[in-house]
Amino acid sequence: MNTAIARRTLLALGAAALCTAAGLASAQGNTTPLRVILPVGAGSGVDTIMRSAQVALSKALGGQPVVIENLPGAGGISGTQAVVKAAPDGNTVGVVSNNHAVNPSVFKKMPYDGIADLTPITMIGGSPFVLVVNPAKVPAKNAKELQAFLKAKPGAYNYGSSGNGTIIHLAGEMYMEAAGVEVRHIPYKGMGPMLADIVGGQVEMGVGAVPAVQGHLKAGTLRAIGVMGKQRVASLPDVPTIAEQGFPGVDVEGWFALVGPAKLPAAQVKRLHDAIVAAFNDPEVKAAMARQDNFIAPTTPEAAAQFFRTEQERYARLVKKANVQVE
Repeated sequence: MNTAIARRTLLALGAAALCTAAGLASAQGNTTPLRVILPVGAGSGVDTIMRSAQVALSKALGGQPVVIENLPGAGGISGTQAVVKAAPDGNTVGVVSNNHAVNPSVFKKMPYDGIADLTPITMIGGSPFVLVVNPAKVPAKNAKELQAFLKAKPGAYNYGSSGNGTIIHLAGEMYMEAAGVEVRHIPYKGMGPMLADIVGGQVEMGVGAVPAVQGHLKAGTLRAIGVMGKQRVASLPDVPTIAEQGFPGVDVEGWFALVGPAKLPAAQVKRLHDAIVAAFNDPEVKAAMARQDNFIAPTTPEAAAQFFRTEQERYARLVKKANVQVE
């Protein structure tokens, strides 16, 4: 009898020790890094935004390391596919933007279903776009002057984009169509290389997210022609929208959202959703977003899923109108 009691006592003590160890591990946070895949190049608007929130996100996750990985290519498909293939364990997520809703309309065949093969976690916010030119190559200072400059030599000038069929490509097409001008499209693998070549004079113009072009505008290596959305932005108060310059059909801005692999458990969705909300409510992150003219508007996972469907329908009409397709 005494032996049996002793054995039960030891088992109970062992179980208690295991529980205590598990509790300590939980209190110390997950030591497996959270892999945040960005399907865009370094220097892009989304890259700038997520790196601004990297430290705050790690803090919101209880000290779990956050590793940001850029996997650009194929209009964001390469990076997003890596998220689709990841284990649904809550340690791999991705940030998608407008291209996620554009791709089903511009690519004849997609390697995944952008809604069924991912778990929406939350919309995060958005960024305004601005049409920019190389001031040494283009004398125009506004949308009407740019229109006249381009019409004088049809097909003689180039505009860059972050990739064929991307939202940056379509944003450029919006202006070109509205202005009735003919310009050659030069696709790049990401906004960073595109902006580098506009600054270097290899291409004359392009559309960029405000956070990605702010430094160049301040340095004078790029000139802003007009904001692509409905409203002016605080950091560029003297730059009117393209619409208010006489091209009312031009209206597009960037957005970004957090997604995980399909079948991500509800508990992990909540954990990641709450961490993103906390990170982007951090005072330092909010100040950084304000400086970059980004707006932050987290949503429920259900609202994010509905937004994806609505955007897919919207861009399907735009792609058909612009006659854009990628093999």
